[in-house]
Amino acid sequence: MLQPQVPQNDIESLLKQGLYFMPAVPILRRRFSRIQRVECSFFVGTINNITCSTTSKGADELSLNQSQLSRLVNTGCKLVGCGSAVPSLKVSNDDLAKIVDTNDEWISVRTGIRNRRVLSGKENLTGLAIEASRKALEMAEVNPKDVDLILMCSSTGDDRFGSAPLIQKALGCKSNPLAFDITAACSGFLLGLFSATCYIKAGGFKNVLVIGADAISRCVDWTDRGSCILFGDAAGAVLMQACDIGEDGLFGFDLHSDGDGKRHLIAPFIENETEDGSSTSHSGSGFPPKGSSYSCLKMNGIEIFKFAVRVVPQSIEAALDKAGFTQSDFDWLLLHQANRRIIDAIATRLEVPSERVISNLANYGNTSAASIPLALDEAVRSGKVQAGHVIAAAGFGAGLTWGSAILRWR
Repeated sequence: MLQPQVPQNDIESLLKQGLYFMPAVPILRRRFSRIQRVECSFFVGTINNITCSTTSKGADELSLNQSQLSRLVNTGCKLVGCGSAVPSLKVSNDDLAKIVDTNDEWISVRTGIRNRRVLSGKENLTGLAIEASRKALEMAEVNPKDVDLILMCSSTGDDRFGSAPLIQKALGCKSNPLAFDITAACSGFLLGLFSATCYIKAGGFKNVLVIGADAISRCVDWTDRGSCILFGDAAGAVLMQACDIGEDGLFGFDLHSDGDGKRHLIAPFIENETEDGSSTSHSGSGFPPKGSSYSCLKMNGIEIFKFAVRVVPQSIEAALDKAGFTQSDFDWLLLHQANRRIIDAIATRLEVPSERVISNLANYGNTSAASIPLALDEAVRSGKVQAGHVIAAAGFGAGLTWGSAILRWR
C-alpha cells in the first residue's frame, strides 16, 4: 500500500501542506518547543486554514487541543457493513410494452435494463431504508444504540421534511442520535459517504449509517417511453466506523456541481390551476397561494450522456490522485447504475476491463441514490468484493452533481 511522505517531527509543516484522506498516515510525534493554540478547519478531504499563536495556555486547555489535533490527524474510517432492500413488484420490459410503445429489445439494447422494482401496495421507501439499514448493522455487528449519526440520501422520501428521524426511531437508536436527509439525487450516496467521513474524522463520531434510497417511480411519466423505462425503486445502506488511521478505508474524494446543467434533468415544483384555469387568489394579490406539486421528471438523455462520460473519468482520476493511487491500484469500478452505454463508455475511457466493473443495472434499472450501495451489497454478499479490495466509485446526475470516492471494503 502506498505511504504518504510526511515529516515526523513537524506538525505545523504537515498541516500547512494539507492532509488528504490517505491509506495510512504515520502517527505524529508532537514535539513542541512552546505551547501553541492550533485551529483547524476541515474541508473536502483536506485540513487547511491553519492559524497559530504563541500564547501560553494551561495544562487543561493544552490537553484538549492535543486531543482535537490527534483526532484530526490520527482518526480514520472504514466501511464495515452493508445492506439493501428492493420492492416485491418486478416490472419487466415486456410489462412496460403493455402500457407504452416499446419492447424488450428496444430497451435492453439502448439501456442494458431488463427489469426494475417498483413500490406497490403498502410498501414505502422508509420501510426499504429501514430493512437495508438493519442488514448493514447486522453485518457490521453494531447495535443500533451505538449509532451516532444517520444520513438518509434521497430525493423522493415519504415525507417532504425528511425520513431520517423515522428510520432512527424504527431502528431503536435509544440515544436519539442526529438523523437528517441529504438531497442530491443520483450523487446523494457519494455525498453521504463524504459527509460521514467528515463527521468521523473531524467530529469524533464512531458509527455513522449512510443510506441511499429513492423511489423514482413516483415522479416518472409512465406514458413517456424515453424516461419511464430507466428507473426503479430501492434502498442500500452502509455502516461507516471510526478506526485508527492505519486502517483507514476512505482514501480520496472529488466532488462537484454545476447548476448550469440543471435544466437537463429536473422535476420542478409547479403551481396547480383550478379546473377553469383561473387563480384562486383574491383581488390579484397572489394570496393565498395556489396549490402546488412536483411535476414529472424531465430529462435530456443525450446531454446527460455527454455530461457523464466527460466528467466522471476526470473525477475518478482526481480522486485517485488525491489518494496517492494510480489506475492500477484499485480492484473494482463501481459507477452509478444509470445506463449500460454510460457505464461502458466511462470504463473504456479509464481503460478498465469489463470483468472489473460492478453492475446490476439489468435487474434493477436506475435506482438513483440507491444504485451504488445496492450494487455494492450484492457484490459483497456474492463474494465478488472481498475484504481488502479497493473500489473506485462515482455518482452523477441531477443538479447537475457528480463525485467520486476511492474506498476499501473492510
